[in-house]
Amino acid sequence: MKNILVPIGSSENLVSNLQYTIDLAKDIHANVYVVSVFQVLSKVGGLSKVNTILKEESEYRLDKVLSLVDKKGVQVIAHPIKGEVLDGIGRISKQVPIDLMVLAPRSNSIKEEVYLGKTSSKLLKQTNIQILVVPEGTKFQPPKTMLMAFKNGTFEHDHLLDAVKKFKQSFGTEIHILHVETPETTVEMKEMTENVKALQNSYTEVESATTFQAVIEYFQQFNPDMLCVIRRKRCFFKKLWGKNEILKKEFYNSKPLLVLPQYRNKKNHRENGGFLWRISESNR
Repeated sequence: MKNILVPIGSSENLVSNLQYTIDLAKDIHANVYVVSVFQVLSKVGGLSKVNTILKEESEYRLDKVLSLVDKKGVQVIAHPIKGEVLDGIGRISKQVPIDLMVLAPRSNSIKEEVYLGKTSSKLLKQTNIQILVVPEGTKFQPPKTMLMAFKNGTFEHDHLLDAVKKFKQSFGTEIHILHVETPETTVEMKEMTENVKALQNSYTEVESATTFQAVIEYFQQFNPDMLCVIRRKRCFFKKLWGKNEILKKEFYNSKPLLVLPQYRNKKNHRENGGFLWRISESNR
């Protein structure tokens, strides 16, 4: 993991979220890219000045957040991006090989009972980047244990496990596998590929209605420092895919949540086609 992306919005948690990311990046020798998204209004009717103000406000938000964190020698690169957040991050990922995206669970504008807000949920569901959801106010600590839960034990490509391998290599994280058999499980899904076996410190096979339910039932038994699940549409998040918000009563995890993609495009990324990042003053 060389490049970590942190989108910032209106959450009060954004400073601690960015500091968590910087502390993680320092230990794994990664760069941090920080983006703030602003909407562009139609220039019809003299709104170009308004767009300039919106961009300036986005830049001010980035500068303020950067002034409140300890960069610890990590290269922190910031830039406002215009348009919808999904489109903006899509453009970034084509220009910079993003290995991990760190999200805050929710913004200030949503209710207390919400675990993931609309923006975080969209990014989790509609991007194919490895994502780490960091609970509010969490300070980075190297994870000693990780619970990795899945229904399908087949990982055809090694790079799908990049984040798990990085945590294990960098911090000696123990990986505890929870292999869930559901009514939908096939014979092939019961098997486990060698790349996963090479990572595991323990293996537990359980039966449950869903992977989601199994995690709820067994999380306290393992009490891991980090939970890892797979972003497969018919797996862990199946019951949540249709929603733009994820409620705490449906899923609440007080530990960082690592979400692996179901596939990743390993083609070379294009050169940084004119997308200019502003590097924070201390790192220039």
